[in-house]
Amino acid sequence: MSIYKNTITLKGFLGKDAEQRTNSNQTPFTVLSLATKSSYKDKQSGEYISRTEWHRIVAFGKLANPTKPLVKGAYIEVEGELYSREYTDKSGNKRRVWEVRATSVNKLERAPRQTGEVLDSPAEDEVPA
Repeated sequence: MSIYKNTITLKGFLGKDAEQRTNSNQTPFTVLSLATKSSYKDKQSGEYISRTEWHRIVAFGKLANPTKPLVKGAYIEVEGELYSREYTDKSGNKRRVWEVRATSVNKLERAPRQTGEVLDSPAEDEVPA
């Protein structure tokens, strides 16, 4: 067993249809744009503050085909590794991108709509200042 572990699990909604591509080695892959949401209660105003985070998900090889038909609005769970890579853009600038290299992607049933207040609020010491 390794003492180092790089795993991430995300549940959220797709912001656009899955994009099928191939790399320079002709390996198929699918790119997904996943939105996750978190919220907390502001101590001063008492209002709930909501934040959406966008994640780039990449599914390679055998996992690329089953993810092709996923469309905008699909509710999914992704497991994988957080990975960074550098590239040079068209203007010659070096860029770094963070993405999740998926090891599994599961389509879920729609989450029940929440009404009113947030059910899973962070602990007091987790609320940003």
